Amino acid sequence: MAVVLITAITSTVAMPLLQEQIAIREIEFVARRFIAHNHFARQQALHLGEPVRLEPRLSGEWESGWIITSGCVGKTSKPSCMNKIWFSQDGTKPIFFKGGGRHFTDPHTGKVGILFNPAGAAKTAQGGFVANRLILGHSRAPYLERQLILASGGRWRICDPSRDAKRCH
Repeated sequence: MAVVLITAITSTVAMPLLQEQIAIREIEFVARRFIAHNHFARQQALHLGEPVRLEPRLSGEWESGWIITSGCVGKTSKPSCMNKIWFSQDGTKPIFFKGGGRHFTDPHTGKVGILFNPAGAAKTAQGGFVANRLILGHSRAPYLERQLILASGGRWRICDPSRDAKRCH
């Protein structure tokens, strides 16, 4: 009877910690996948010498997933330009983008997404630099947060504001 009682108390204490660890791993998995897909899009832009875009599957909603497309984005001189879709990421439930992920909105066109030019730089359609962040949250642990930050050099980093408050800003 004592063993059952000790086991029950231990699992009651450990279960919330385990659920938090699972939520952290889910957020970090989506964050790393998002960054990996951005690296793929950038590499394709460099390799093909034409713009490549990573954008939400549904208009402005990153939670629906994202898609990587290429070709015929803006003006191009290539006669062989044809729209290519490499792959897409399905929805990210229970992970969500805080603020709807509207931070990567082109101020000129209003389109949400990240456009990599043929030189591999994240630029707007008008040529301005895009440096911004997306903030991931978890529906089961709303206090958890990870920030995906795109620096001016095109490098991504994942920031945990509860541990790295200085680096996240």
